Order: sequence, then C-alpha cells, then structure tokens
Amino acid sequence: MKRIVLCCSAGMSTSLVVTKMEKNAAERGLDLKIYAIAEQALRDELDNHSGEIIAVLLGPQVRFKLAENKKLTDQYAIPIDVIDPVAYGTLNGAKVLDQALNLVR
Repeated sequence: MKRIVLCCSAGMSTSLVVTKMEKNAAERGLDLKIYAIAEQALRDELDNHSGEIIAVLLGPQVRFKLAENKKLTDQYAIPIDVIDPVAYGTLNGAKVLDQALNLVR
C-alpha cells in the first residue's frame, strides 16, 4: 500500500488533517495509507517503509526543517514539501491530498 507521511512537531497536530485527507482519498477511490508522525521519527520511517512512501509533507510549524529532511528523502527519491499553511489551518484535506499527489506526478 502506498503511503503519504505528514510530519509535525509531535505527530499529533496533523491528525485532523489526516482524517480529512483519508476521507477525501476514500471518496476518490484511492487506496492510500495517510498518517502523521513526529518530524524526529522521519529517518526511521524512511528506513522502514521507503518502498511504500510516495510523498512526505511537513507541517507548517516545522517548515524550517525542510532542507534538512530533503537530504533524507532525496536518498530515497521521495518528494517532500511543506503543507500549504492555509490548507493546513482550514483543515482542507482535499487540497493537502492534491498537494501530495502533485508531488508524485
């Protein structure tokens, strides 16, 4: 199963966005595992699931970690970006899902 990983400070604040993304993915008939982790756990997540991860999105609160984490994801050829702050703040799961899927294309 393909995975989209959202990273934030503690892996908790993105849970509402994840729920909205999962609902939208199901409505589109997409079989994706979407989940949030703490940004500090990204290295382990990549080591364990790099073959399944199609995109990584950072929460706006950890956007300053983009360059550091891009070095990690580049090793696995996995795209990474910061979640659009407006989509994040308004819990627009469809827009965040589109952002992740556009990274893959």
